[in-house]
Amino acid sequence: MIEDVLAFIIEIDKLKGVLRKVKPLGLERYENPAEHTWQIALLAWSLEPFAASPVDMNRVIKLLLVHDIGEIDTGDTMAFVTDGAAERKSAERVAIERIFGLLPAPRRDEMIALWQEFDDEVTPEARLAHAADRAMPVLLNLANNGQSWRENGITYERVVKRVGPQIDAGCPALWQHLKRRLAEENANGWFGIRP
Repeated sequence: MIEDVLAFIIEIDKLKGVLRKVKPLGLERYENPAEHTWQIALLAWSLEPFAASPVDMNRVIKLLLVHDIGEIDTGDTMAFVTDGAAERKSAERVAIERIFGLLPAPRRDEMIALWQEFDDEVTPEARLAHAADRAMPVLLNLANNGQSWRENGITYERVVKRVGPQIDAGCPALWQHLKRRLAEENANGWFGIRP
């Protein structure tokens, strides 16, 4: 029913109220996952010629549109945090089932399947989507003199380990560029101090 679709759309408006740890360029406030989703969808689309494999770009965009919806219930976890990943993923699964459950089948099932495809990182589309998702916080930190890395004590080694494999798997040319930039800014002290 149309009312179910509209209830879903109003529910996902809550994503705008979740805060991430990185600030939009030139702003003092933190970004939200809705802004992040819009930006990485455009990033992935722009990166299509550089993808590791040919992709169905419509599918990539759909994967990106659904990938953070669970954060309405779970909140955002900084991309560079790895502790507790299994528990967070389980909680996010419960959240997406609740939120996408507002939609009638088959749209509900399609969105849950897209979320799972993104999470599994197996298809070329999911790998490009992950590359864009992992690259965006790096790009913003590079544009903001390492703002969230310095504020949260994130080391150069941790950034490279956390984002490098996923970006390289989906868009090797992007990883080559970012790897060089990260090394340059490491020399400038743009990262947190090792504990």
